[in-house]
Amino acid sequence: MENYILPLILTLCAGMSTLLGGFITFFVKRDNLKALSIGLGFSAGVMIYISLNDLMAEAPEILASYYSDVTAKVFTFLGFLLGIVIAVLIDYFIPDHIESDFLSDSNQCNQQHRIRRAGLITAIAVTLHNFPEGMATFLVASQDIRLGIPVAIAIAIHNIPEGIAIALPIFHATGKKRLAVLYSFLSGISEPIGGLIGVALIKTILPSQSIGIMTAAVAGIMVYLSFDTLLPLAREYGENHHVIIGIVSGMLLMSFGLVFL
Repeated sequence: MENYILPLILTLCAGMSTLLGGFITFFVKRDNLKALSIGLGFSAGVMIYISLNDLMAEAPEILASYYSDVTAKVFTFLGFLLGIVIAVLIDYFIPDHIESDFLSDSNQCNQQHRIRRAGLITAIAVTLHNFPEGMATFLVASQDIRLGIPVAIAIAIHNIPEGIAIALPIFHATGKKRLAVLYSFLSGISEPIGGLIGVALIKTILPSQSIGIMTAAVAGIMVYLSFDTLLPLAREYGENHHVIIGIVSGMLLMSFGLVFL
């Protein structure tokens, strides 16, 4: 048990760096729709970059330890499709209804609900992404703490923009900075929880290769939600160049964080 204490602390610190991104909301004005448009584009850029550049490259590497290269790529593709199906189900079971008591003006109510919904599904997607990420951090650190420390630092760096991606739309929709930070916290805490649950499941029930399939599935979820929800909403609240600025900023910041890997 003592061998797992430091890896757990490292995984917890990496996950909680999402909070730093959440605190960015304290420096943003709620009625700044330009910032909202850039922020939603930023969220999409973060999620697309993670998915295509990181997760979809990592999944076949994990699966290659158990299968041939061709089979690993096939399972990666199937996992990606599975993620899209899951995202469609998430989209279906979070209905686009409007709470009549949320705002007095129905049009404004509709806008605020859609923004809050975007923040909610972003939080769900990032939380799902954090589970295998926490699992990876915990496993690496428990095997070799010298490798675990730089991995935890790298993940902590790229969790900061994820916190921004979650908190900004929540704050714009509700005006509650503490609620925005809470969503960031809940997403971040899923990382150490995911690490512990994932390791327990792999050692008891699931085969080790399931990590690769889960990784690809998370990529599918994040890509779908980016194109289906975040980018259309970003375009609605700003001009095309605002959205592009957000997307490029998110990708650049994520690439900076991943360099440390």
